[in-house]
Amino acid sequence: MRLIALCMLPALAAAVALAVPARRFVRWRIGVLVAVAAAHLALVATLWVVPALPAFGGWMAVDALGLIVLTLASVLFFATALHTVGYLRRERPRGGRVFVGALLGFLCATSLVALSQHLALLWVGLEATTFTVAPLIFHRHDRRSLEAVWKYLLISSVGIALALLGIFFLATAQTGVAGRPLVLSDLVAHARDLHPAWLHAAFLFLAVGFGTKMGLAPMHTWKPDTYGEAPSLVSGLMAGSLTSCAFLGVARITQVTMAAGMGAFVQPVLIGFGLLSLAVAAVFIIGQGDIKRLLAYSSVEHMGVLVLGLGLGGIGAYGTVLHVLNNGLAKAWLFLVAGNVVLATGSSAAASNRGLVRTLPVSGALLVLGLFAVTGSPPFGLFLSEFTILRSAFDAGHPWIAVTMLLFLAIIFVGMAVLILEMALGEPESRAPQARESWWLLAGPVGLAAAVLMLGVYIPGPLQHALAIAATALGGSAP
Repeated sequence: MRLIALCMLPALAAAVALAVPARRFVRWRIGVLVAVAAAHLALVATLWVVPALPAFGGWMAVDALGLIVLTLASVLFFATALHTVGYLRRERPRGGRVFVGALLGFLCATSLVALSQHLALLWVGLEATTFTVAPLIFHRHDRRSLEAVWKYLLISSVGIALALLGIFFLATAQTGVAGRPLVLSDLVAHARDLHPAWLHAAFLFLAVGFGTKMGLAPMHTWKPDTYGEAPSLVSGLMAGSLTSCAFLGVARITQVTMAAGMGAFVQPVLIGFGLLSLAVAAVFIIGQGDIKRLLAYSSVEHMGVLVLGLGLGGIGAYGTVLHVLNNGLAKAWLFLVAGNVVLATGSSAAASNRGLVRTLPVSGALLVLGLFAVTGSPPFGLFLSEFTILRSAFDAGHPWIAVTMLLFLAIIFVGMAVLILEMALGEPESRAPQARESWWLLAGPVGLAAAVLMLGVYIPGPLQHALAIAATALGGSAP
């Protein structure tokens, strides 16, 4: 029942948000959003204590990797719901009930993806995220937001269509093989019996299709425009939750192919996508003048790090699963801070936002700390996960991959530092007075920053256990 409730609770709340007339809904719509976010997070917390029984004949169930992604999505949504209270006090998006309804629909879709053990159901969940996010990107109803949402829908639709073909190929590979069709546990158990050629095709199409949703290069071109035009809280959910759910799709098919003994075929593809994404991010981060577009290319970088660790295997799989958590938390943290800046100044351009440590002291400080967190500096969690992936490159006998990764990370650090330090510490064009920062706008990023810092110095025992199980399922191992 808990698995069904995790999807149905936000779905029903979204239906109510969309059904009640806007004038009547204004007074309590945000309360509904925060209450559902808190209830969802509480339900997820119970899964760490008492495992839930599978639902719908095993189509929905909780495994270690899915629980980690589900927990991340729920934590980010709760932090975003708190931020939304402050956001909607200052800005009224057109169709406010659509804004809240789409947010709740997005939580339903991401929950479905994380809980899906049937790969076609996972595909349905990822497709649902596309349609729930689209109205949020188009919140301003102007030419630039229309162009961004059109680009997002077009490229995402191509990616999800390729993924659907991959699902068909996987079902064909399973023809005549024992087990329930497209159910992950049965696919893994009988992976050696799957038709090799069809399984190769399924992996390629699913990796490219779900990789497009992740924003891997060269399928990343929707990210800068989409993240730049969407409200920052929506960009944070996309960069933290949506991309993690898409990565889950790539991880599921990797799990099947690795169980089939096809590591020699799978790993070079993942490593290639990873290095290309790092290279593209390094090139385009240099010279960026807009904080939200900068964070979009940073997201491309970290998607590359995820598939790179997955491709390297060994402890790289452990580093990848840990990096899913660290990147999601850090990216949402920075996008929420960027949202505070945009609300205060009306712009995300660096030239319009110099001297933030004086005009927005808390947000300015969080922005500087976020720079070091997101670029993998100690003591933040991303240092630990990226260092683990670097170690796996040496362990696998590929020091050139580690050196190449370090080179790209260094370039990315310089490019991000130039922009963010200019915004935080530069001299403002005019002596702007210190702005009042709402608690609602600061609670989310402060909490996320604390979580990223904690994961750099201490990983709780249950999480450590789940990370080890997930890494083993992906063909890797714990350090």
